[in-house]
Amino acid sequence: MAKESVLVVCPGRGTYNAPDLGYLARHHAARPELARFDAMRVGKGAETLTALDGAARFSPALHTRGDVAAPLIYAASYLDFLSLDRDRFDVVAVTGNSMGWYSALACAGAVSGEHGFAIADAMGVNSQRHEAGGQAVLVLADEEWRVDPALARAVEAACAKHGALPSIRLGGMLVVAGAPPALDALEKDLPHLPRDPMRLPGNGPFHTPLMAGSAKAARAMLPHEWFSQPHIPLIDGRGAIWRRFSTDTRALWDYTFGAQILDTYDFTLAMTVAIREFAPDRIVLLGPGETLGGAIGQVLVALQWQGITGKPAFMERQADDALLHALGRPGQREIVCV
Repeated sequence: MAKESVLVVCPGRGTYNAPDLGYLARHHAARPELARFDAMRVGKGAETLTALDGAARFSPALHTRGDVAAPLIYAASYLDFLSLDRDRFDVVAVTGNSMGWYSALACAGAVSGEHGFAIADAMGVNSQRHEAGGQAVLVLADEEWRVDPALARAVEAACAKHGALPSIRLGGMLVVAGAPPALDALEKDLPHLPRDPMRLPGNGPFHTPLMAGSAKAARAMLPHEWFSQPHIPLIDGRGAIWRRFSTDTRALWDYTFGAQILDTYDFTLAMTVAIREFAPDRIVLLGPGETLGGAIGQVLVALQWQGITGKPAFMERQADDALLHALGRPGQREIVCV
């Protein structure tokens, strides 16, 4: 039987939440890789992932902190990737959203699993090195998951007027970042949106020049020698494809700790390129959580991929013969994992 082709998507910050507490214990407790990640944490005097994941209750003050959330999310995603049934599914490309880029590097084979963990762990700390600022989510998509181009232009104009910067393009959402006064002024001058803007607590001005301190620290401590040519095509936050044999590993390192941190991360474009270039039979969203599923669905709607012209069509397709499988959603994991 021919293998089905799969596009793998790695989630970023904000995906390990209260329902995900115990994710590693439920799905990956016996994995030797988890034991190695724990040993790496012990070696730097940090609490193990097993202990953090096994806490009696979820603590927003602890579990959403960058130096805790990043390694937890990386471990869940990478170990989920290792659990895919490779006898039935051929992974044809890998991409990720924001911090999910570090997971994508490891899944694609551009760095080892341990080096990927070290990168995610370090960047969880480095993400706190930035000038004053934060992020806000602007929902542009309507109930059908369609975006009015005029509304998108008006929002972009308001951002430019007040100095708020596009941080992440996320399907029918736009994450903006900037200094607090810029975000305050923007929120007062936005056109009417389908939902009120939402500030992201604890997040810095990611994917903007305000993160220069984080980029500088990363370049100083994370060596380019860790990087190799990916085994699987890798799509970055600009929509560029890094392929085996043609990848300049120094350039990949430079992007990872340069533009990937300091410029807008266009997840919409990354997904668009991945879907059009590789036409996967299935899309697999690694855990933890499934919050990125809506953004992926909105990209499919924008592309009108395989007749998916709106949210109802997407939901109908998911019920009939699911295109998207979120490993954090009960019932979908079992379809693609061993």
